Formats: sequence, C-alpha cells, structure tokens
Amino acid sequence: MKPARTTLVWLGLLAATAFSWAFGQESFFADPRNAGVVILAIAFLKIRFVMLDFMELRHAPIGMRAAAEAWAVCVGGVLIALYRF
Repeated sequence: MKPARTTLVWLGLLAATAFSWAFGQESFFADPRNAGVVILAIAFLKIRFVMLDFMELRHAPIGMRAAAEAWAVCVGGVLIALYRF
C-alpha cells in the first residue's frame, strides 16, 4: 500500500524541522547569519508545502495558487534580505 501524499509531506516537514533545528544548534557555518538564512529558507519551503497540501491549494484555481506562491516567495525573500543585510 502506497502512503498518501499528505503523509509523505508531513514526514518531509518533520525532517525539515529537524534540519533547521540542527542548523540553529550546530556551527555548520562560519557566519551565524548564513545559518539564519538557511533556517528562514527552510521555514518558507515548509510554509509552501503546508499551503499546497494541507490548505489544498495544489488543486485550487490557478489565480489563487499563483497568489499563494507569490506571497511565499515575496515575503520569504524580503525577510531573508532584511535578515541578511
């Protein structure tokens, strides 16, 4: 039996949470701001998957999905830029 897509996405979200926690705890990067950028990028990737799969925007009308995708990209990009500079 093949697991449902939402189950796989949920497992991926758990893994992404573990990775972002590890980046925050360990010194993978010489500059801690780089770790912050990676953590923010993972957070907005997680937001995208929550919107698409748990808020059911994957099969929504194209305009609604495009607005949600654009929001994630714009807000994520602005926050990363503000954090980095």
